[in-house]
Amino acid sequence: MAKVSVRDLDLAGKRVFIRADLNVPLSPDFDINGEITGEITPAGGITDATRIRAFLPTLELVRKAGARVVVASHLGRPKGKPNPKMSLRPVAERLEGLLGGRVKFVSDCVGQEVEQAAAELKNGDVLLLENLRFHPEEEKNDAGFARKLAALSEVYINDAFGAAHRAHASTEAIARFAPVSAAGLLMERELDYLRQATENPAKPYVAIVGGAKVSDKIELLENLIRLTQTVLVGGAMAYTFLKSRGVKVGSSRVEEEKLGQARGILASAEKAGVHVKLPQDHVAAGRLEAGAEAHVIPSAEIPDGLMGLDIGPATRKDFAQEISQARTIVWNGPMGVFEMESFAAGTLAVAHAVADSPAVSIVGGGDSVAAVVKAGVQAKISHISTGGGASLEFLSGLKLPGVEALSEK
Repeated sequence: MAKVSVRDLDLAGKRVFIRADLNVPLSPDFDINGEITGEITPAGGITDATRIRAFLPTLELVRKAGARVVVASHLGRPKGKPNPKMSLRPVAERLEGLLGGRVKFVSDCVGQEVEQAAAELKNGDVLLLENLRFHPEEEKNDAGFARKLAALSEVYINDAFGAAHRAHASTEAIARFAPVSAAGLLMERELDYLRQATENPAKPYVAIVGGAKVSDKIELLENLIRLTQTVLVGGAMAYTFLKSRGVKVGSSRVEEEKLGQARGILASAEKAGVHVKLPQDHVAAGRLEAGAEAHVIPSAEIPDGLMGLDIGPATRKDFAQEISQARTIVWNGPMGVFEMESFAAGTLAVAHAVADSPAVSIVGGGDSVAAVVKAGVQAKISHISTGGGASLEFLSGLKLPGVEALSEK
């Protein structure tokens, strides 16, 4: 856990390197995972500036302190080589608009041009470097590359919680070479809320876990059993748990190779006195596609030829009752295929139940966050994490390299 906050530092006149998470979605022709389906216009490609806005408090604090600011981030997965479609130039333009002041941009993140641009900064100036992942050394956590990044400044601030679970040069190795390292305001806020969920949380503590695969959430579930009193399970992963109990699930998605682990998780929960609740009814269809006829199945068992695609009305009511009694809530993963209107009701019902609860509520994971936004209740959630993978690993009890690197200073 970071021992030093950006709030603690005297930054006047100093060059400060901030690792931000500006990995924003660019579409309609850009997939953030790196697949390009067409051309985009540099200025108009950003469809959601949430991550840029989340970074602004740290940037404003550092600027107002009189620092000379160098900002770095990755964008997409360019596979270690320059790709103009994953340039951060559009981010510089959007950041400039949000700041109401000029943001300088340089077309690389190391080298003579970058060093000169950093050296010419005046107090309050902001320089955004080009995509860190245009260099393969970034994802390799290369010490030489990290040393070059660290040499651009006197202070290193990590505000990229969304990348904190990656041991990359700009998130982990750089802290070894920076004279001073500290957490930014966003990083600090994320850790504060996640600590509330993992260190002496207020009880009753209810966890809501969904999504497609049990295999993606095994460590999370095992850790939550040590922390919570109730775990509500939905999404496709629920059918693996149901089948492990001998319940017929029709043609629902099941991870056959994980049935043993599912039984083991349920047994561990029972031994620990943790109540794991599975769907007692479902919304099902014969196929997963828009326009498929939806059927409410009023029992836990699903007939042959149908697949469960959402939790049913009775389960929604039951889950909402559990949520209403909680003092701490963690939610990771949707209850069904909420992208399709016919199978969205369960996830949206959970979103509204969490929003209506007086508990400390923490939502992480891209789909869960999207569901909260779709329900229009984001303002009523205590904390919406900007890092799905990082929050998942933290809640699973794993160490985050980007956080541990700061702790070592």
